[in-house]
Amino acid sequence: MDNVSSAHEYIEHHLTFLTLGKGFWSINIDSMIMVWMVGLLFIGVFRYVATRGTKGVPGRLQCFIEITFDFVNNLVKEIFKTEDKLIGPLALTIFVWVFLMNSIDLLPIDFVPALTRLFGVEHFRDLPSADVNVPVSMALGVFILIIGYTLKNKGIVGFIKELTTQPFEHPLLYPVNFILELITLISKPISLGLRLFGNMYAGEMIFILIALMPWWMQWALSVPWALFHILIVFLQAFIFMVLTIVYLAMATEEH
Repeated sequence: MDNVSSAHEYIEHHLTFLTLGKGFWSINIDSMIMVWMVGLLFIGVFRYVATRGTKGVPGRLQCFIEITFDFVNNLVKEIFKTEDKLIGPLALTIFVWVFLMNSIDLLPIDFVPALTRLFGVEHFRDLPSADVNVPVSMALGVFILIIGYTLKNKGIVGFIKELTTQPFEHPLLYPVNFILELITLISKPISLGLRLFGNMYAGEMIFILIALMPWWMQWALSVPWALFHILIVFLQAFIFMVLTIVYLAMATEEH
């Protein structure tokens, strides 16, 4: 019974946020700190490479940044056919930012919480993408861009036609079209945010459960899972970026 109780306390401790306020208006301070830290890291490293880069043989860091930039840039050109100054930087920011946030899950599960306890902070969740507020808020920002690009390229009349005249062309079925298209539109940010949250939350839970096992099982399971989780960390950032580009491309194109 004591082992069950201690395991429950351990899991609950790792799933408890450092929260300011209560209810709907509460803020998870730990998620905000980690989001800003990886964001500033992203900006700092890319700015350093951009200002200190050489035209000759690049260093390892510059080579890695250039490969990442070319990878995202080529993908944007394949999906988004229209010239737009925002899409490329947006896609690069989403991919690198989400990847860095997800990569925090590869740290030892007790490493960051142990550091925060040295400063008197009892609860600190270091994986922001496992906080539903972070992925959903990013998806909400993408949703606002989808609406903005649709209105910019198709106008309010074109937007209304898109919601009412497809897939059925008969006027009597326009209300049915509207319901179907509205559900499709609203499901985009929900699925975009919850997909990232669900995968990273599940990965975090598996690391927590492995940490509860005997030390020899931890060594046997944590390394293979961490290696597999590297693929999940990359794929979730990649999927979030690709779906963002696809949704914005759909907003600029006719059916």
